[in-house]
Amino acid sequence: MKKISLSLSGHQTSISLEPEFIDALQYISKLTRQPIAKIIDEIDENRDINTNLSSAVRIWILKYFRK
Repeated sequence: MKKISLSLSGHQTSISLEPEFIDALQYISKLTRQPIAKIIDEIDENRDINTNLSSAVRIWILKYFRK
Protein backbone atom coordinates (compact mmCIF):
# COMPACT_ATOMS: atom_id res chain seq x y z
CA MET A 1 0.00 0.00 0.00
CA LYS A 2 1.07 3.53 -0.75
CA LYS A 3 -0.36 6.77 0.58
CA ILE A 4 -1.39 9.74 -1.50
CA SER A 5 -1.66 13.03 0.39
CA LEU A 6 -3.81 15.77 -1.07
CA SER A 7 -6.16 18.62 -0.28
CA LEU A 8 -9.89 17.99 -0.73
CA SER A 9 -12.38 20.80 -0.26
CA GLY A 10 -9.79 22.79 1.63
CA HIS A 11 -8.64 20.12 4.08
CA GLN A 12 -5.63 17.83 3.98
CA THR A 13 -6.28 14.11 3.74
CA SER A 14 -4.57 10.98 2.56
CA ILE A 15 -5.71 7.72 1.03
CA SER A 16 -3.97 4.36 0.86
CA LEU A 17 -4.00 2.45 -2.40
CA GLU A 18 -2.15 -0.47 -3.91
CA PRO A 19 0.62 0.60 -6.32
CA GLU A 20 -1.40 -0.72 -9.28
CA PHE A 21 -4.26 1.67 -8.49
CA ILE A 22 -1.86 4.57 -8.13
CA ASP A 23 -0.38 3.66 -11.53
CA ALA A 24 -3.91 3.56 -12.96
CA LEU A 25 -4.69 7.00 -11.50
CA GLN A 26 -1.51 8.42 -13.01
CA TYR A 27 -2.41 6.90 -16.38
CA ILE A 28 -5.95 8.33 -16.26
CA SER A 29 -4.57 11.69 -15.15
CA LYS A 30 -2.30 11.83 -18.19
CA LEU A 31 -5.05 10.70 -20.57
CA THR A 32 -7.57 13.23 -19.29
CA ARG A 33 -5.02 15.96 -18.58
CA GLN A 34 -6.45 16.40 -15.10
CA PRO A 35 -4.46 16.43 -11.88
CA ILE A 36 -4.92 13.37 -9.67
CA ALA A 37 -6.20 15.65 -6.90
CA LYS A 38 -9.00 16.90 -9.18
CA ILE A 39 -10.00 13.35 -10.14
CA ILE A 40 -10.09 12.27 -6.50
CA ASP A 41 -12.00 15.42 -5.52
CA GLU A 42 -14.71 14.56 -8.08
CA ILE A 43 -14.84 10.97 -6.80
CA ASP A 44 -15.16 12.30 -3.24
CA GLU A 45 -18.02 14.63 -4.18
CA ASN A 46 -19.99 11.82 -5.85
CA ARG A 47 -19.33 8.87 -3.55
CA ASP A 48 -21.86 7.26 -1.25
CA ILE A 49 -21.45 8.61 2.26
CA ASN A 50 -21.09 5.04 3.56
CA THR A 51 -18.16 4.24 1.24
CA ASN A 52 -14.68 5.23 2.34
CA LEU A 53 -12.67 7.29 -0.11
CA SER A 54 -10.04 4.65 -0.89
CA SER A 55 -12.73 2.15 -1.82
CA ALA A 56 -14.58 4.75 -3.87
CA VAL A 57 -11.38 5.47 -5.83
CA ARG A 58 -10.82 1.77 -6.54
CA ILE A 59 -14.41 1.33 -7.74
CA TRP A 60 -14.19 4.45 -9.90
CA ILE A 61 -10.99 3.17 -11.54
CA LEU A 62 -12.58 -0.18 -12.23
CA LYS A 63 -15.61 1.48 -13.83
CA TYR A 64 -13.35 3.78 -15.85
CA PHE A 65 -11.58 0.85 -17.48
CA ARG A 66 -14.80 -1.09 -18.04
CA LYS A 67 -16.14 1.70 -20.29
